This record gives sequence, structure tokens and C-alpha cells, in this order.
Amino acid sequence: MSENKSTSLDKMPPTLDFLNYICKLKHLDRAGWVRCGIEKPEPVAAHMYRMAVMSAFIIRDPSIDANKCIRLSIVHDMGESIIGDITPHDDVPKTTKAAMEFAAIEKITSLLPGASGEELLNLFVEYEEGKTPEAKIVKYLDRYDMIQQAYEYERNEKKPKFLQEFFDATANFFDDSHPIIKDLVDKLLAAREANTPFSQ
Repeated sequence: MSENKSTSLDKMPPTLDFLNYICKLKHLDRAGWVRCGIEKPEPVAAHMYRMAVMSAFIIRDPSIDANKCIRLSIVHDMGESIIGDITPHDDVPKTTKAAMEFAAIEKITSLLPGASGEELLNLFVEYEEGKTPEAKIVKYLDRYDMIQQAYEYERNEKKPKFLQEFFDATANFFDDSHPIIKDLVDKLLAAREANTPFSQ
């Protein structure tokens, strides 16, 4: 019978360093909510998680690769584990932010073995380019999750429409989105207009 033996390590194995970067996303509050004074703002990981859930169970379309959407959802903000959640209010040029985020993703993917790192990097590039049907869907889900979260905070804090800026920022954004997402948006806006409470 073999015995379990502990091994002394002078340097952390790359895979564990990778997982530590992912852990940071569980504790990185979304900057937009922090700026608006939300008492308990969601972390980046929670945002990515709900996007992944929507990809898996809401976007029921045989022409869309749901597995790809899930993977894009959990990859798209990984770079924030290094650079933080940069928003338009930070006045960082888009090209500068894109370069920072790509460098962060390269660092993160370098910690994964071969094909895994390559896949993660390719998924990030696919999302950023926004050309494939799946990347387009996930970009819409990114914005949809933001406005539903905004309404949830308005309800939780009993301040109707105090997060209007997030809805203004997405005005007409969903006009060409997938019918399932457009339906979600229409229902959410109608609920917000009526200040309808969630069932929980």
C-alpha cells in the first residue's frame, strides 16, 4: 500500500496560480455598482456565473453552440483578475484597456498547459472580436445581466429608477439581438416600469 507523502514546493505550480487568479474574481466587486454606492455589490465572478447560466438554460436555440457560450461567458472578464474592473468612468482609452486586458489574459493562459491555455486565449479573442453568433449572444448577455442587476438593486434598495444611467447606456443596444434576449429585455423593462417585485 502506498503512503501519501507531502512534497515541499519552493514555487507554486502554475495551475494553482491560475486558480488563484480565478479566485480573485470572487472577491472583486463590480466597479459600476461600487461607484453608485450599492451596499453589497456583486463580484465579477457572480456576473460571469449568471451569464453562463443564461447561456446554458435560457438561450435554447439549436443554431447556437450553448457550450461555446458558456465558455465565452466564464472567460470574457478573466483579465480583470489582474487589471481590475475598468469602466468608462475611469477615462482609460479603449485601446489602452484592450491592450491591458490582452496582456493579462496572456499571463493567465501561460499558466495552463498547452491546449487549455490556447483554448482560453482563443475564446477571449473570439469574444473581443464579437464576430461569431456565440460571441454576439454573449455580448448581449453581458449587457442584459447588467440591466437586470440594476433593477434588482433598485428593488432591494427601494429606490425606483435610481440606476437609470445603466438603462440609458443600453438604449437601442438590443435592437438587433437574439429574439430570446429581446424578449427578456422587453419583460424586464415592463416589470421595471411597473416596479414589479421579484417573487423571492
